[in-house]
Amino acid sequence: MSPHVTIIGAGLGGLVLARVLHVHDIPATVYEAEASATARTQGGLLDIHEENGQLALEAAGLTGEFRSLILEGHQQMRILDRHAAVLYDEPDDGTGGRPEVSRGDLRRLLLDSLPPGTVHWGHKVTGVRALGEGRHEVTFAHGATITTELLVGADGAWSKVRPLLSGAVPEYTGMSYVETFLADSDTRYPATASAVGGGGMLSLTPGKGIQAHREKGDTLHAYVALTRSPEWFAGIDFTDAAAAATRIAREFDGWAPELTALITGGESAPILRPLHTLPIEHRWERVPGVTLVGDAAHLAPPNGEGANLALYDGAELGAALAAHPGDAETALAEYERAMFPRSAEAAADGAQLHELMFGDAAPQSLITMFTGAGPSY
Repeated sequence: MSPHVTIIGAGLGGLVLARVLHVHDIPATVYEAEASATARTQGGLLDIHEENGQLALEAAGLTGEFRSLILEGHQQMRILDRHAAVLYDEPDDGTGGRPEVSRGDLRRLLLDSLPPGTVHWGHKVTGVRALGEGRHEVTFAHGATITTELLVGADGAWSKVRPLLSGAVPEYTGMSYVETFLADSDTRYPATASAVGGGGMLSLTPGKGIQAHREKGDTLHAYVALTRSPEWFAGIDFTDAAAAATRIAREFDGWAPELTALITGGESAPILRPLHTLPIEHRWERVPGVTLVGDAAHLAPPNGEGANLALYDGAELGAALAAHPGDAETALAEYERAMFPRSAEAAADGAQLHELMFGDAAPQSLITMFTGAGPSY
């Protein structure tokens, strides 16, 4: 008989793990620091890949429900220069294998697929310690503790579970994203809405860029990339929306106004997103009773794979535990043996993609990849 599984973190990886375990009648509890499912917004769109994310949702028995969330037409991708001239435009003809869905909608789908009470909200982990023989004690901020025989860290970049397995600490990549939203764009900023198009848009130069995609309706969601130190960003007051936007936009002097409007046109304060990474070959020796999924295991800069890998990790771990009832250690070892090379390959590919996007040859290097004249990641 499989032990009760304790999952720390109600992100996509932790939730799909809980769902796959539920499908196989394996009990699990998810502990999440946030106060509720609606405590914060859940980011923008995700492209869910055939080779991993979609397979995970199939294992969770949710393919039909997932299909109902797809935003048709949003796989369009265009690359612009800093004057908003179109350099590359790939339409969404319905044949692509990476349909776009809202992260929030996908998370709600996973939450709704779990038995009531599976997720315990408002449980921020402050410490985890080994008790021996594969058992671990988890302490929460409100003072409660639990003891578990099978612990899974699905708690992201700054995982409290990771130190049980690895001394690796995320390192700053040298680049940060500044996240912005432009609502009612078709009415208020029609030139910007036209520049972004119906899906995703990239306007890149070496070391920086403006990226955006169209969410539901006419909201544009942008990530402004800048290669700067943490100290540089610390000099910006992000609580002052107008001042912060003006300071960030100054780094794009000379760029087309329909592009810089993605920085200055938002009504909410820009959000700073420093990019951190774990070593590409991050791995650990088997430790009884504990493992990691998603960013807790293999944090990397955004490359389109993070959410997909987290979903796949959760599904694969759930399937391994179901395949080895009463032998969790064999299941964990099997899962990790496959996960380590898979995540290392994705991280290496992501590093190469980052170079194509922001290296000295950008944006032509990325266009070359899209047109088939270069490697595809």
